[in-house]
Amino acid sequence: MTTLIELPAVSSLAGIQSLELEITGKCQLTCAHCLSESSPQATHGEMTPADWRAVILDAAALGIRTVQLIGGEPTVHPQWHTFADLALSLGLRVEIYSNLFHVREEWWDLFIRDGVTLATSYYSDDPEEHDRITGRTGSYVRTRCNIREAVNRGVELRAGIVDVLPGQRVAEAHAELESMGVRRVNTDRVRAVGRAALPGQSPTLEEMCGRCTRGRAAILPNGDLAGCVLSRDFPAGNVREARLAELLRGRRWVELSARVPAPRTDNWDD
Repeated sequence: MTTLIELPAVSSLAGIQSLELEITGKCQLTCAHCLSESSPQATHGEMTPADWRAVILDAAALGIRTVQLIGGEPTVHPQWHTFADLALSLGLRVEIYSNLFHVREEWWDLFIRDGVTLATSYYSDDPEEHDRITGRTGSYVRTRCNIREAVNRGVELRAGIVDVLPGQRVAEAHAELESMGVRRVNTDRVRAVGRAALPGQSPTLEEMCGRCTRGRAAILPNGDLAGCVLSRDFPAGNVREARLAELLRGRRWVELSARVPAPRTDNWDD
């Protein structure tokens, strides 16, 4: 377990502005392209709640501005709300990346707080196609209803569309999101990571969008530090064994950063 020790405030160590916290591998869905291969049978990983709190405290002390709670589905972790509250109390911005399959009524109070943004994934305006990608019948209807609720409540929301299937209705999904009042929509091709990797295919950094380590980093459920959640196969240490500041100053992080190719134009993020 990581010991909590106060660190002096510094200005964004290693240029990191955003830290992705993959707090669980559990999810209600089994998306065909899932980078973490999450499912209802997955676990929360080796990181304890105390470990996650230590990482959040370190992030604030290191000048990192934003933490993102992601999974899996972050809201299935029993301590996710506590993690968000802690980050906000330290002056961090918090993004919660949720599939919006299930939202409890009391969660909306957090989603509308200053400093909080909500993000979700959306795949098609065709319910059958959307549900085929997520592996869960009814996911289109439930996600769509919660997107509309978020917009109606004034939640700051963005949505991402991944082009997974041949002929997928990506443009139509984009238009549907805009018609519901979602103003921030980005699209991307599927990356050969996790379930999207071909049999026998080893992940490569060339498959990434080029933003790993450039202003962002990620902590995985086992405590590994990565350039982002997509580059999970290239860890640069583990926060259960060393402090975040030590890892970001370390040789493995520097070497990883040098290996990441320049940002690619096939990342459609708008």
